[in-house]
Amino acid sequence: MELLPATVGLHVHASGSGLTEGHWFEPLADHLGAAYLRYSFTKGTEQEAAFLVEALELAPGERVLDVGCGPGRHAHALAAKGMDVVGVDISQRFVDLANERTPDGASATFQRLDARTLRFDAEFDAAISLCQGAFGLVGPVDDIDVLTGIARSLRAGGRFAVSAFSSYFQVRYPQETGSFDVASGVQHERTVLKSEEGIEADADLWTTCYTARELQLLCDRAGLRVDAVWSVEPGKYQRQAPTIETPELLMVGRKA
Repeated sequence: MELLPATVGLHVHASGSGLTEGHWFEPLADHLGAAYLRYSFTKGTEQEAAFLVEALELAPGERVLDVGCGPGRHAHALAAKGMDVVGVDISQRFVDLANERTPDGASATFQRLDARTLRFDAEFDAAISLCQGAFGLVGPVDDIDVLTGIARSLRAGGRFAVSAFSSYFQVRYPQETGSFDVASGVQHERTVLKSEEGIEADADLWTTCYTARELQLLCDRAGLRVDAVWSVEPGKYQRQAPTIETPELLMVGRKA
């Protein structure tokens, strides 16, 4: 259920477009389809994957779980580097797209699963959840379930990388079409999404934002040890200390 930076949705509403409210991201994904991959933020996939390989010390043949994989862009990039990747997403439409786009010979498979109830048990060497694919989308109460599922899926010492929108950035740069609720840390925005056929749909979009300290506390509760939190943006993943000038935070670490 990988989503759009600064315009992430939990509930969707559209008027006269055929886009109806459904379970989580599914109506939105059904509407967007492959048009999702036209957004500029998806163009940094190769840089992000290369950075993750280095930061997580990934080696060919290792098993990687991509939670909230969307159409599979990071999973495909990591599979091309020799990793054995399993992608999961709540959207069947995105799962189908990911499977259809998997290159011949690449070790990447995809299945529809709820990120809050992952059923893997110590099966993976590493796990990622990027671009608000799951974490940050389901609300602060359920986000701990996503992290706990990631921890359960990892082998002892398994590595993880999870990104989240920065509360600092949302306060520093308020969006004209949205509002940030300080009490809950939730950013709401009203936007228009365009399908592959060019059909527009109005959508209400929400995402939960975090501070670096909040992310560390959540990981502690889930059994994950945070080694570092960095400020990042699409296509510019780097080892930069948290600032108020970048939209996302990327935490990396290991299973405790």
